Amino acid sequence: MTDKNISRRDFLKMAGAGTLALGAAAVGCSPRKGTTQTSSQESGDGKMEYRTNGGNGDKVSLLGYGCMRWQMTKDDNGKDIVDQDSVDELVARAMEAGVNYYDTSPAYLRGQSEKAAGVALSRYPRDSYYIATKLSNFQAYTRDVSKKMYHDSMEQLQTDYFDYYLLHGIGMGGYEAFEKRYIENGIMDFLLKERNEGRIRQLGFSFHGNQASFDKFMELHDKYHWDFVQIEMNYMDWKHADGVRNVNADYLYEQLDKREIPITVMEPLLGGRLASPPESVVNRLKEKDPDASNASWAFRFVGSYPRVLTILSGMTYMEHLEDNLDTFCGFKPMTQDELSFMQRMADIMAEFPTINCTHCEYCMPCPYGINIPDIFKHYNTCVNEGTFPQSREQSDYRKLRKAYLTSYNEAIPTLRQADHCIGCGQCMPHCPQSIKIPDELHRIDRYIEKLKQNTL
Repeated sequence: MTDKNISRRDFLKMAGAGTLALGAAAVGCSPRKGTTQTSSQESGDGKMEYRTNGGNGDKVSLLGYGCMRWQMTKDDNGKDIVDQDSVDELVARAMEAGVNYYDTSPAYLRGQSEKAAGVALSRYPRDSYYIATKLSNFQAYTRDVSKKMYHDSMEQLQTDYFDYYLLHGIGMGGYEAFEKRYIENGIMDFLLKERNEGRIRQLGFSFHGNQASFDKFMELHDKYHWDFVQIEMNYMDWKHADGVRNVNADYLYEQLDKREIPITVMEPLLGGRLASPPESVVNRLKEKDPDASNASWAFRFVGSYPRVLTILSGMTYMEHLEDNLDTFCGFKPMTQDELSFMQRMADIMAEFPTINCTHCEYCMPCPYGINIPDIFKHYNTCVNEGTFPQSREQSDYRKLRKAYLTSYNEAIPTLRQADHCIGCGQCMPHCPQSIKIPDELHRIDRYIEKLKQNTL
């Protein structure tokens, strides 16, 4: 590359699969030029942390790539599409650092995630990475539709087998929904046959639901032999899950660990909320280690549990990926004192009245154009950052009131704000957290109206 001004993106467009594979083998986890590793990683060996799947011997990177938060752009017709150049660049950096587990779904990024992942990963030898995708037959779950989704995933991902295949969102709707989506239509028998014939190497499920549902699926382990299970696990949900939408992760972990079922982890940052916790928590984290990022504390907590095979992170931008590589290259498990410290941080956070939204966007698009995830994100951010006006008795109420209303209008276009919700409820069946979305939108709208009328 004689032109020193050539961009990394342009280089990736010109590079062939062989060149990229060679780069991945040679560079490893070392940071890119201009980046530095945090002091908390200096004692490590600088190499990606791997966990061995006891079921089949796969050596899986502890950092897994969750492919549901990639950047979107507009095509020539104004349609929202995945920014493939950005995806290629991120996957190239992840591969050279040793990240080898990529988790996607037909439902992610408005149905475009699998294709984007397939394009990016096709540059590399098929045996250099593991693909995880899902049967996301939430609405149409006839045998023919479900089988078509399965085969379409192979086509989109440019593969003839899946390394890790999941029944998506088991527990949502209880056991009755599981029977309709997988048993009555014969799809479970089909998937078991696919596993027996090697087109599915590992078969498992992702879980959202209550304890009774989870216990039922654990009873089915003897019948189906779950090869792995994906759970929501983070230092908040370890003991502070609400018990309705999700189960405390310490219970889920215990049940899976005693059965020696490998665990893949989703929402280690709780939809980004643990990357931007309340200021009181941030101050305590910085006092403990000034150089560690907020996200690194959350990842280290989850990775300290040995049954965890990989931890998924939906890294949208290169800075997210680089920060995570700092954590997982030369990974340092937490001491017992640090684990206890994180539980104290969770206890503090549990006192804040946030909405349990992880910004997964399953509720979108809203038929009335409401930007549900961003409305909840704005509300949660203001609560966590202490910029949430609560009453006119606050000493800085006028300043907080003005800041909240201004930031709300800047974050959410007028036609996409909460006051446009008619309560149709079409979003609710799709929410893995079982949030009563219309109720929360109406609550936020009433709150904003009181701010506007200065009657709080």
